[in-house]
Amino acid sequence: MNGETAWRAGRFGWSAGAPRLLFGSMHEDPEIELAAFRGKGRIFCIASAGTTALRLAEEHELVACDINPTQLAYAERRVRGGPVRKGDAERAMSFARVFMPVVGWRPGVLRAFLALSDLTEQAAFWKQHLDTRRFRAGLDALMSPVMLRTLYASQFLSFLPPRFGAVLRNRLEKGFSRHRNSSNPYAPALLLGETVEEPTPSGTRIEFVLGDAASWLASCPAHSFDGFALSNILDGAEPDYQSRLWQAVRRAATGDAVVVWRSFAEPSPSLTTNQADRDRSLLWGVVDVRTVSGLA
Repeated sequence: MNGETAWRAGRFGWSAGAPRLLFGSMHEDPEIELAAFRGKGRIFCIASAGTTALRLAEEHELVACDINPTQLAYAERRVRGGPVRKGDAERAMSFARVFMPVVGWRPGVLRAFLALSDLTEQAAFWKQHLDTRRFRAGLDALMSPVMLRTLYASQFLSFLPPRFGAVLRNRLEKGFSRHRNSSNPYAPALLLGETVEEPTPSGTRIEFVLGDAASWLASCPAHSFDGFALSNILDGAEPDYQSRLWQAVRRAATGDAVVVWRSFAEPSPSLTTNQADRDRSLLWGVVDVRTVSGLA
């Protein structure tokens, strides 16, 4: 179907069935959204695991939307103080961590690395102790098309760059040279699976809506939102869906609204609005922050 998105299935893989919980936690640094929307009013947010919604609701009126009813219900429970659960994304990452001792990434080594705060020391430690030949080979195998196709439908792989394992290693190396491990909660979350501390729900009202973001925004009153936190909604979406989404965003936006969206894809050299280097979760290729007038 033209203009569709793979997120509608509520599953990463090919199998049919009820929608699943895909994300129990969010590997996105909401400090970028908080800075981008400072001074703004009403914000539209992809619900996902609820973390970004919780942070944004501290300062903004918020609508949190998700196409996956299981994911939306989980985010709403989290905002009400419910426990963190593992989603399919966390299970896949836990599977990858099983192989860490095999490549020399023992818990003591990782904790020594995570305790560092000097960026030069971190870069040296990474090269000497972590970026080993066994690690490179192991990550290349885990991120190979053959392995990824066993877990993910083709729509969730088509946008990934070639040699994705090498691309991820480069993102990690750059990230550890920019962000101090000792004060980065996303580093132990990524390497050890520890939960990032989230803000305590304070009774802030968030409106939760079930639906496709493009369709919902196209139906809401014009000029309704001052900001849009879209996560990586376009990863897995057809090109026609992007056009439909941007059209709906422009309609729903106030004149100076700001849009933030992420992608695991590599950025084009001409993308001057990319702020992925600021994201402490270390994984993204694109964290695009721009005004709605700059949407293609």
